[in-house]
Amino acid sequence: MAFFFPASSLSSLQRSQTGLAGAADALYLAERAKQAGPLVVVCASAWDANRLAEELCWFDAELRVCSFPDWETLPYDTFSPHPDLISERLATLYQISRGEFDVAVVALSTALYRLAPPAFLAAHTFFLKQKDTLDEAAFRAQMMLGGYTHVNQVFAPGEFSIRGGLIDLFPMGSTLPYRIDLFDNEIETLRAFDVDTQRSIYPVGEVRLLPAREFPLDETGITRFRQAFRERFEGDPSKSKLYKDVSNGLAPAGIEYYLPLFFEETATLFEYLPAQTTLVSHGALDPAGQAFWADAQSRHRLLSGDKDRPLLPPADLFLPTDAFFTLAKGYARLDVEQTGTGLAQPVPPLSVDRREAHPVARLQRFIDGFGGTT
Repeated sequence: MAFFFPASSLSSLQRSQTGLAGAADALYLAERAKQAGPLVVVCASAWDANRLAEELCWFDAELRVCSFPDWETLPYDTFSPHPDLISERLATLYQISRGEFDVAVVALSTALYRLAPPAFLAAHTFFLKQKDTLDEAAFRAQMMLGGYTHVNQVFAPGEFSIRGGLIDLFPMGSTLPYRIDLFDNEIETLRAFDVDTQRSIYPVGEVRLLPAREFPLDETGITRFRQAFRERFEGDPSKSKLYKDVSNGLAPAGIEYYLPLFFEETATLFEYLPAQTTLVSHGALDPAGQAFWADAQSRHRLLSGDKDRPLLPPADLFLPTDAFFTLAKGYARLDVEQTGTGLAQPVPPLSVDRREAHPVARLQRFIDGFGGTT
C-alpha cells in the first residue's frame, strides 16, 4: 500500500479528515499525536480499535499507545469477563487518569459502559518499594479487601500467596508476578518471577497494586450493594442467590452488570480523561451507538423475567448515545473517515502478469506516475 501526505495537512489542526485508505488512518493519527498532545480514538467497530492499536505502534514505536478492552460479554450475560481483561482495563484506566499515554484507543460499545468513579481506583491503588515496612497480617487483610485471592501457588492476576517471609503476588495490570522477600517486617528484595518455572527473573524497584475488581467487595461496598438492591428491586431479596452471594463477600458470575449498586454514582470514560485530550471520532459512531443500544434493550426485555436475578435498566449500565456526544463537546474534536478522497488512496492492481511481454508493466507504470512516498 502506498500513501501520500502533503506536509500542510499534517501541520494544520483541522477538525476532520477523510480519504485515509488502509492503514493511512493509523499513520495520520500517529503524526497528529506528536503535534496535538494525547488523543483518545473512539472507533465505531471493535475491529478497527484493535487494528489501530497495533498499527499505531508499528508506525511509531515510541508512542505510548494503550487500548481499553471490552469485557467481551454481551449485555446482561450471566458470566464474568476473563480476569486478564479486568486486569488490562484497570491498568489502562490508571494510565489514562494519570495522562501517561499519547494515544488511547477504545470501541464505542466499550466507551458507553458506565465505570467505577476515579476515586475508587485512586483509593485502592498503592505501591510497594524496597525497604518499606510491611505488616504481614495487615497486608493479607488489605489484599483480601482489594479482591485478591489467597492461593498456594500464584498463576494469574489477582492472586497472592504468603509462605513465611516470602510473598508471591500477581498484581492486576501486570504482565508478570512478583516475589517479595521479607526480613522481619521490612521488604528486603522485590523480584519478578516466571509463572511456569517459579524462578526469579530480575529485581524491580517498585510494585504497583491495583484493585482486583472494578467494584469494591469490602464491608462498605457490600452494605451499599445490599441497600441499593432493596431499593431498586421489589420482593424478598433474601430469595435471590445473587444478593446472598454478595452479602457473604462472594462475587457471583455476571456481577459486573450490577456495578452501579456498589457506588453512590458511577462514572464514564470522560471523567478519566485529562482536560487537554483531543477526542477522535473514527468511523460512523452514531449508527454504531444506536445498534448497541437496540441490542442492550432487546436483551433486557428478553432476560428480565427472572425474579431470582432482576436486571437493572440499560440507562443505569450504559451511557445513551446522545449523552455520549454531549459529553464529547467538552473536548477538542477530530473526525476521521476512511471513505472519500483525500490524503491517501489504495494503490491500483499491481499484480504480475506472466503472460505479458513485460510481466511487471503495471507496477512500472504506477511507479512512473506516482508522486508521493511509498
